[in-house]
Amino acid sequence: MSDQMNKEYLAKRQLKRGSAGWVLLAGLGVSYVISGDFAGWNFGIAEAGWGGFAIAAGLMAVMYFTLVLALAEMSAAIPAAGGGYSFARQAMGPTGGYLTGLAVLIEYALAPAAIVIFIGSAVEALLGFNGPWVYAAFYIVFIGIHLAGAGEALKVMMVISGLAVIAILATAVALIGDFDTSRLFDVPVTDAVGASEFMPMGWYGIWAALPFGMWLFLAVEGVPLAAEEAKDPAKDVPKGIIGAMVFLLFTALLVVFLLAGAAGADAMGKSAVPLVDALNFAGHETLGTAVNILGLAGLVASFFSIIYGYSRLVFALSRAGYIPQSLSVTDKRKVPSRALIVPGILGFLASLTGEGDLMLAMAVVGATVSYALMALSHILLRINHPDMHRPYKTPGGIFTSSIAFVLSLLALTGVYAYDPRAFFYTLVLFAIGAAYYFLYSKNHLVAKTPEEEFDMLAAAEADL
Repeated sequence: MSDQMNKEYLAKRQLKRGSAGWVLLAGLGVSYVISGDFAGWNFGIAEAGWGGFAIAAGLMAVMYFTLVLALAEMSAAIPAAGGGYSFARQAMGPTGGYLTGLAVLIEYALAPAAIVIFIGSAVEALLGFNGPWVYAAFYIVFIGIHLAGAGEALKVMMVISGLAVIAILATAVALIGDFDTSRLFDVPVTDAVGASEFMPMGWYGIWAALPFGMWLFLAVEGVPLAAEEAKDPAKDVPKGIIGAMVFLLFTALLVVFLLAGAAGADAMGKSAVPLVDALNFAGHETLGTAVNILGLAGLVASFFSIIYGYSRLVFALSRAGYIPQSLSVTDKRKVPSRALIVPGILGFLASLTGEGDLMLAMAVVGATVSYALMALSHILLRINHPDMHRPYKTPGGIFTSSIAFVLSLLALTGVYAYDPRAFFYTLVLFAIGAAYYFLYSKNHLVAKTPEEEFDMLAAAEADL
């Protein structure tokens, strides 16, 4: 492209700067994840018993916390809307960047489809109806809110997330008096290798429970996708993502300990609505009904925020030329409308399968691959670009990101232990996405290097 063409091209692909401070970004991080506190994680108890699941969840908490610290450094140094894709492109070139972006895209495209199926089940329990019309209605309404503008969408998301958080805190307060340590260990002991009262399914159970431990934190890594819309990316994004992670560690501890300790680990491992069932077991039926309603807010919060995340990733990949460039055109409000609508249509079609558990497991595969590549990006940037300006530096440096790298690979194998079908289906999606890149888009990139793209973008912004 000529300089003039570059400026015209990028002038049509601008996000609204200054829409989000660190509090809104932290709220975004909590919103991505909060539905995982309401359901899904507890099936890890069925795989490993309470103690085994506690070990699995602890390992995943360490993985996410070390990854978040690495992402905080990279997002301050490279404040671009592509998040992990942008970091990997800087560290490993176009191919590494695309493969990382593809992994995140698989996670963020499939997760809303899975969540909207769970939303449909919640609507059916509350109102008595479900099906494709429910899925379509939620996609239309919440994509519509995003089309109104980033600042408006993030504020709505904060309110919805706040309702979900209130439900978790109210549940915790109600159950503290019913906690009994003996109930944590009521799962029958098997004859598996390493089995004991603490970890009744042995070592294999811990391995298979790793994906469920991830559900307590899955998608918090998406906060840097809002970097181009932050008020002060170098300060706001690190504070936002670390703040979100600390809060999510707190809520994870509450639900993992209090629910099983109040209602029994065996019952929680089989429950579709663990907060509600634990409250009902303890005799708090009225609060259980309220939490059941607010649980829908938790699902909606994650659905709503992940739509935001996929739109910014699609926008960044499209703007760089990795996927069709028309998807990154922004409207008068500087909203990437096509990047919101087109993946939403594809997600709705995926939701028609009704297999929410399968899609969520596939999303976890995409997530773990992206985590390994993002952690590797941090390591390579520290080694190859030691003089890069880093407004925030990861405590522990490469050692910290190396922990995230190793644990993400371990988590990836855990998906295979739990559901080999999801593992192989996701590999097929990777193969299709890789083929598109190597056969077509590799030769149609807007800029050869991330530095060139950033310089072009800065020049285009200066002319506005």
